[in-house]
This record gives sequence, structure tokens and C-alpha cells, in this order.
Amino acid sequence: MATTATSSWRRTSDHFEPHDITPEEQRRIRGALEAMDYTAYACNREVMAAHVGKVDAARVQRLAVATAQARARWVAETLKMSDAGTVGAEQAQRLSTLRRTYEELSEGYDALRRLIERGYVAFTPAA
Repeated sequence: MATTATSSWRRTSDHFEPHDITPEEQRRIRGALEAMDYTAYACNREVMAAHVGKVDAARVQRLAVATAQARARWVAETLKMSDAGTVGAEQAQRLSTLRRTYEELSEGYDALRRLIERGYVAFTPAA
């Protein structure tokens, strides 16, 4: 199993690489796997484009602003509650809701970035 180390994390490849088959069989298997990967790419591109539509810099910016605002509301509320002294169960539930809202928007931003990076959706950068 191959391992790749970077400055902050470690990634292990789980791809099986048989060494006891002929080079022709290895090429055949690699070809089949490449075809599978392309099928997954084409399916993602079709489905994501249908659901997400075209994405331009303005849409990405609106999502980034919404994410930043959600994070600011969550942090501001934590400071407000800590300034008051004690945090009860009801207040903790409110913080949890605010945090989850921020995390969901942040995950959505990351997912959109991956969609653009992989070419699943059409992206028009700012002019």
C-alpha cells in the first residue's frame, strides 16, 4: 500500500496493485478502471450541471459572504454569552445551531469548489 506524506497530513492509497499478472492484463485492468473513472466523471458532470447550473464569480462570492456571516454570528454569540458569565442548555443549543449553520455553509463552499475544480459545473470567472 502506497503512502503519501505532506506537511500536514498523511494519505494512504487503497488501490490494489497486483504484481503477479502479465503486463497485458495490467493494461487491460488499468483501461477498465480508467473507463470506470470516466463514467463517474461524466455522470457527475451531467447530474451536477443539472442541479447546480452555471456558476459565476458572483455566485461564489455570495456563498462566501453567507458563510462568513454565519461564522461571524456564531463567534459573536459565543462572545456575548461568555461575557454574560454562564451558558445554559438553551444557550448552548443556540450556539450549536449557529455552528452547524456555519459548518454546513462551509462544507457547501468546499463542495462547490471541488465541483468547479473537477469540471463538473461550468464556471465563469470574474471579468
